[in-house]
Amino acid sequence: MNENIKWIAAAVAVVGLSIGAVVYVSNNPRKPPQTPPEPVTNVGPPPVASAEPAEPPIQHPVPASDSPDPLPPLDESDAPLRSTIEELVGKENIERFIVTDQLVRHIVTSIDNMTEQKVVERIRPLRRVPDAFVVSGTDEAPILDPANFKRYEPMVRFVSSMDAKELAASYKRNYPLFQQAYEGLGHPPQYFNDRLVIVIDHLLATPDIRDPIPLARPKVQYEFADPKLEALSAGQKLLIRMGSANATAVKAKLRELRAEVVAHKPD
Repeated sequence: MNENIKWIAAAVAVVGLSIGAVVYVSNNPRKPPQTPPEPVTNVGPPPVASAEPAEPPIQHPVPASDSPDPLPPLDESDAPLRSTIEELVGKENIERFIVTDQLVRHIVTSIDNMTEQKVVERIRPLRRVPDAFVVSGTDEAPILDPANFKRYEPMVRFVSSMDAKELAASYKRNYPLFQQAYEGLGHPPQYFNDRLVIVIDHLLATPDIRDPIPLARPKVQYEFADPKLEALSAGQKLLIRMGSANATAVKAKLRELRAEVVAHKPD
């Protein structure tokens, strides 16, 4: 089996898990109206052009791969990636958990958006968890039913079964695909692996909330009754919704993964 694409499954299962079934609504701030320039009264020497901002320093560089096997072009990577992931996790798990269309781009975009309050549903690299969202309690005091936690257990077992060292090594061999997809988002020059570490740290900072978890329903959909919880990001809120035990298992795998993708500086 081609070992150098195994990370794809890990990125989907470990990091992509945290975007689940939430829906992202873009809320980009509008630019302020442009005021016309004031007329120039004193003509002096032309202003000195400011230097372009320097690229941010890379915090966690990924070493170049020494694999002799060339990577597929990003736009042609879905078919070989699906074949390789199928060998890794089995056809049944592919069909059960993973959406393989534009996989690298969807992983990168989902990770980049995970610190936002909502995430674009159409770019989810994972399928929805089964069954319906369950609420218990009363109409006046609804709570998150623990039955919801079982919906995530198959995915969490899938995540927990993966080898972080092997997956990280494969990610590093495939890193140019992820970096290319990240640059395609239109960011100023940034390094995707640094962003990945930031997102992992953000998810690890999710508070551990125990039952019962009060809900509110100000409109159509339920939300957390605690404004501090409702203000959390999409990734953090999903970790809470999947229950403390599942969230603890996902965080444990994220810690393993982080330890493998951060830069190891020589002593």
